[in-house]
Amino acid sequence: MDHLSFDYLALNNGSSLYKWQADGRLPLALVLPLEHACGQPLITRYLAAAHGKLLMDIPTGRSSSPEDMQRLQQVLHDAAGALMAFYGGRQSAHQTLEAIRAGLESLAWHHGNVIQHDHPQLDLGSTHDE
Repeated sequence: MDHLSFDYLALNNGSSLYKWQADGRLPLALVLPLEHACGQPLITRYLAAAHGKLLMDIPTGRSSSPEDMQRLQQVLHDAAGALMAFYGGRQSAHQTLEAIRAGLESLAWHHGNVIQHDHPQLDLGSTHDE
């Protein structure tokens, strides 16, 4: 925790981070540095889901690779499998909704990528994790 406090959040000690963790009150200015340190937009995803919103990377309009298509197929296959398991009484609604959300986000990214294809954007080093 001290490493996280010093290196990513520019705090003098880890006690503030422990306090925020205990009471669930992280200052908004520290959300992005914390997510950067974790490598995942966990808080942003939580807030979006709480408001019924989907998140996706901004499409750049680049051509998709066979690996991109395989990942899309896998995510959609997982969503269909989750629906079958849910309706068969073998999976919770929460797990099913997570699989559906992942499929929708992936499709939305490809939808935006097709729209941008004729006008590709610069890839500014963001990762594409479809």
